[in-house]
Amino acid sequence: MGRLFGTDGVRGLANRDLTAELALDLAVAAAHVLGEVGAFTGHRATAIVGRDPRASGEFLSAAVVAGLASAGVDVHDAGVVPTPAVAALVADTGADLGVMLSASHNPMPDNGIKFFAKGGHKLPDEVEDQIEHRMGERWDRPTGADVGRVSHMNGAVRNYVDRLVATLPNRLDGLRVVVDCAHGAASVASPAALRAAGAEVIVIGADPNGRNINDGYGSTHLDHLRDAVVSNGADAGIAHDGDADRCLAIDHLGRDVDGDQIMAVLALAFRDRGALREDTLVATVMSNLGLLLAMQREGVTVIQAGVGDRYVLEEMRRGGYSLGGEQSGHVVMLDHATTGDGTLTGLHLLARMAQTGRSLADLASVMQRLPQVLVNVKGVDKARAGGEAMDVELAAAVARAEAELDGTGRVLLRASGTEPLVRVMVEAGAADQARRIADDLAVVVKDRLAL
Repeated sequence: MGRLFGTDGVRGLANRDLTAELALDLAVAAAHVLGEVGAFTGHRATAIVGRDPRASGEFLSAAVVAGLASAGVDVHDAGVVPTPAVAALVADTGADLGVMLSASHNPMPDNGIKFFAKGGHKLPDEVEDQIEHRMGERWDRPTGADVGRVSHMNGAVRNYVDRLVATLPNRLDGLRVVVDCAHGAASVASPAALRAAGAEVIVIGADPNGRNINDGYGSTHLDHLRDAVVSNGADAGIAHDGDADRCLAIDHLGRDVDGDQIMAVLALAFRDRGALREDTLVATVMSNLGLLLAMQREGVTVIQAGVGDRYVLEEMRRGGYSLGGEQSGHVVMLDHATTGDGTLTGLHLLARMAQTGRSLADLASVMQRLPQVLVNVKGVDKARAGGEAMDVELAAAVARAEAELDGTGRVLLRASGTEPLVRVMVEAGAADQARRIADDLAVVVKDRLAL
């Protein structure tokens, strides 16, 4: 049996892979690992639980709440809120742990469980392993007054919005913005935050019904946002995913602005006001080579972490850095949040526009993206896609591709941490070359690693 936790919690098809029974067992084990401090100090452990609007989140969050309370943890149910709001609430209230029910950008039938430790931080691998190890163990169940109590949090979204707006270096007055909430957890919070900061806001994808999350809207489907920005003469568009921990953008010309470009803009904004600690940005191995070249030109050091915003976070915390993120739009600002926050990212990106008077297209032009092709290969043995276990013939194919690029691009093979596939990423000076090499390597991956 493989590891239960992926790169971002436990995720799968709701009521098939991720069942109410599994959610309850996970919650009990998490209470024992993350909330057991109460057993030694007399402190009664507390937890914050939130979810995105998926229909399955209703029964899964009920199972999580039941598991925590049965283990003696007092639960504050925040309802439908963005993932970073749960992290912020854990930090602000001093709770011992937080749980978010969401499968992020995945389709509606999926769901997931993400945990936060005290302080609002995502869990390192070893703590996740402890939780998994303690699932199903025998334990002494509290009774009577020792069982956990459950309460509903009032004003969770309002407090979160106020917290975000307070981080801005300047207001957004004069900007017209379209925000796409993916029919997800940001549907109330993100428009409210943008308006509170002074922007004129046009909202799309903000009518969640439990079934339409990420369905044609949000950060993985930018066409509606692109059309809305251009047709409304907006200065920019902001797109979130289902749980609102990421942000992608559209400039006034209708062109995509990805996470790498957003990080480039924010790195210079932070540097100019003395907030980019050590003049260092933490990105991932998937970031476009154009970001590295642009930051090198601007005198900003780039450290590359493994893929997954929690690995970015670990590197940031290790080095004391203030800004990091991923090409996918997970951007972390450790001075203001403990995890990636799509609404916070959008606010600060727009603040840079308002402060400089420059368009997003102009600001994003600081970096030129090299043509990058990403091919997802399904139905393969992920374990033999890299490292010491890498298939010999696949390794030889990668070496040939790298020799052809000869320093003008790069090749990366990565097993997905959240989906059953291998990602083949190729960057090159020309788009057709990147496509040809990626397709050729994808064939080798499929042939050599087929299950």
